[in-house]
Amino acid sequence: MVPLLLVLLLALILFGAGFALKILWWVALVVLVLWVIGFVARPKGGSGRWYRW
Repeated sequence: MVPLLLVLLLALILFGAGFALKILWWVALVVLVLWVIGFVARPKGGSGRWYRW
């Protein structure tokens, strides 16, 4: 019974990690697109930075 529970727990952990990594890839892609848009659409005058910090 214990080995069965360990296998099920391992499968659940791997499934959760895979789902989390897929979400993180999508978040990284969105941030990259926003950064590229901000880089292209920055103002011509001033310091050239489109962000505040």
